[in-house]
Amino acid sequence: MLNLLYLGVEMLVHENCGVIGIFSLDGHNVIPFVIDSLRALQHRGQEAWGIAVPGKPPFRTLGLVSSAASDFPMVTKKYKSHTAIGHVRYSTLGKSTIENAQPLRVKDLCVAHNGTIANVEELSGMVGGCTFTPQTMSDTLVAAQRLVMHLADKEDMAEAMHILKGEMVGSFCFTFLTDEGSVYAARDTRGFRPLVLGYHRETNTYIVVSESCALAAVGAQLIRDVEPGELLKISKGGLTSQHFANERPHAHCAFEYTYFAHPSSIMEGINIYGARKRIGQFLAKKFPLTNADVVVPVPDSARPAALGYAQELGLSFEEGLLKDRYSKKGSMRSFIEPYQNNRLEINKGIIPIPEVVEHKHVVIVDDSIVRGTSSAEIIRTLRMAGAKRVSLVVTYPPIRYPCYAGIDFPSQDELIAYQHDTTEESSNKIESHVAQAIGADYVGYNDTTNLAKAIGMPEEELCFTCSTGNYASLGIRPVFKSRIQMKGE
Repeated sequence: MLNLLYLGVEMLVHENCGVIGIFSLDGHNVIPFVIDSLRALQHRGQEAWGIAVPGKPPFRTLGLVSSAASDFPMVTKKYKSHTAIGHVRYSTLGKSTIENAQPLRVKDLCVAHNGTIANVEELSGMVGGCTFTPQTMSDTLVAAQRLVMHLADKEDMAEAMHILKGEMVGSFCFTFLTDEGSVYAARDTRGFRPLVLGYHRETNTYIVVSESCALAAVGAQLIRDVEPGELLKISKGGLTSQHFANERPHAHCAFEYTYFAHPSSIMEGINIYGARKRIGQFLAKKFPLTNADVVVPVPDSARPAALGYAQELGLSFEEGLLKDRYSKKGSMRSFIEPYQNNRLEINKGIIPIPEVVEHKHVVIVDDSIVRGTSSAEIIRTLRMAGAKRVSLVVTYPPIRYPCYAGIDFPSQDELIAYQHDTTEESSNKIESHVAQAIGADYVGYNDTTNLAKAIGMPEEELCFTCSTGNYASLGIRPVFKSRIQMKGE
């Protein structure tokens, strides 16, 4: 077991992505299901996607799933299989190259990973180690190599995962595929990242996937969440379950509920849309800007929260900002774009409607402020459209610390809340300084207690490390690094 006080966190390529594992007990070709599921998970990763089936090198390609639509017939035929795993990639570190795309293959095991292994340098030493760079490193590859070593020794996936869990620091949801065709799925003991189990009745198919929205996309029913520390196996013998470890409290990522997850998904029994609408209602009680003329959401994830905010205060709700869906990156999410120029290009595609905002006090509701570049651009466009006053209320608390559990704010120096204040006692000062920096008349941040109540989960069961700086759930005390060190940019 690693020492829980881990001082020298060296991070490599890690992911907050979308994964799937699927097995048809009736021998149905599941590749169309995998493709449709990955398309439904596109909000979790825009950089690359891939599929693995038994006995073949994985199919991997850069870009959106839909961009490869002309290849779907070929992929469906060439990789025809009753069992498979898949992956959409969102990098929190490392270059967007085909070498970093997943699934990866190590000997007779293919793996797809959603999460972050924070002590990957130490783990790599256990598999022989080598000199890594941010452009070529992969925590997924190192973890898979180490797992294969344990499997060769123990010949039991649950035992191997139990040992590997004790060696790793970080978050993970894995789907594995063996050459004999068995699918395994494992969720870390804290439950940082989501993972659910579903069933497609017509084809007698079990599906393990990051979010329930992907089940709906293929007509499958949600059975339940995969429990933290649980290992599922799906094979010819059906579905089996066992736990490789248990830990409390859990640390479900609060950012999933405000931004990352699809609004139709259900996580830990909580509908994401309903949670976001409640968050808006709770924000209205915390920041009752009753002198506002109109409430406008920042598209798209903040829409339910803005609606809840407006309804709670009896204010007008309007779609005063619209995405240009026909621009090159109009359908994409700016936050999960790895490079600044791409994020700016997406935000330039958010177009104000002057008739909605002109001569008005506009309250815009957004899910978060990370770097501040998106917020500043949106506020600038609203002022150009004639808004007389712009207030911004934010569903997520100030983000002041890097995430080591799979979200892309890895370097502290790029976080606007940290740039202006790092002390928890000074939230009002942070708000005023951030407002000035992004050009808003007013900024109001949510707090962790208010957000947890709105989500409907105990605060101690949620991870707020990026706001509080308390890394106890990960068992580390990280050494913060610059973005150049982290992503090689």
